[in-house]
Amino acid sequence: MNNKYKSVPIKSSEITPHSLYLSRREFLKAAGIVTGSALLAACAPKATGSAVPGSDATAFPVKKDEFGDPANSFDDITHYNNFYEFSSNKEAVNPLSKDFKSHPWTVEVYGLVNNPKKYAIEDLLKKFPQEERIYRLRCVEAWSMVIPWMGFPLASLLKEVEPTSAAKFVRFETLMDKKQFPREGNEFYPWPYQEGLRLDEAMHNLTILATGLYGQPLPNSDGAPIRLVVPWKYGFKSIKSIVKIELVDKQPDTFWTNVNAKEYGFYANVNPNHPHPRWLQVSERRIGELARRPTLMFNGYADQVAHLYDGMDLDISY
Repeated sequence: MNNKYKSVPIKSSEITPHSLYLSRREFLKAAGIVTGSALLAACAPKATGSAVPGSDATAFPVKKDEFGDPANSFDDITHYNNFYEFSSNKEAVNPLSKDFKSHPWTVEVYGLVNNPKKYAIEDLLKKFPQEERIYRLRCVEAWSMVIPWMGFPLASLLKEVEPTSAAKFVRFETLMDKKQFPREGNEFYPWPYQEGLRLDEAMHNLTILATGLYGQPLPNSDGAPIRLVVPWKYGFKSIKSIVKIELVDKQPDTFWTNVNAKEYGFYANVNPNHPHPRWLQVSERRIGELARRPTLMFNGYADQVAHLYDGMDLDISY
């Protein structure tokens, strides 16, 4: 592997700790999935410390990713979100999404597969064991978070539907519902939101379908009830509120490449060597911190994923 793709862990001295609080009762109410709540409860982190004065929130153990970086707080993760179906204002997403109905919900998996299926979200939670993956999330606007997701490998789902030999890519689609997603009425954008991965990227063990975070059902503001998480790519690849997963033979159109292909490429790998015309890519600011830190190639996951792009010029295939 080329040394320029080598991961460099962040020094612990650069880390600013955060308090990790959230009201479980209100979180579960917002998620709106009774069955999912029960299934995920077994994976919920054990509370430690005292309750926050004036609330029923409890302190959770500090969780860290594989690089030693602590996870962001529930407040960070649920109140600063890119979710264009609600708003382009990151801090407006949470209040606008509070009444979103994520149940009942089905996900259809179809296309170039031998065994097409349609799953209720409860069936997915029962069928595929939920596990915690603490991943970095790096956004193209040069901010980042560390998030303890709950979910399962996308590969587990794809293996069950049995892609045919003709399948080369996976296309994802978000719910189209102008009543629930008010901004889908904005004709400037190519709704519904669509994303895509190469099949080998989709089958990689790091790629998951997230159904929760911090052991709780996925909040509305973070893409309830199910979203994609691809930690070595910019956040816009991790499509939210998924209703369709299609196996196709050609590279699919995606939301942001349709909006502006010069700024948002299909691959969207975190690459500080490829400049964005409007955002600084060589460094980033972790939400909750003041100091900036260097952006790592593939968001720090180079050892695991760089081989997927051997022979490719990632300044051209960005």
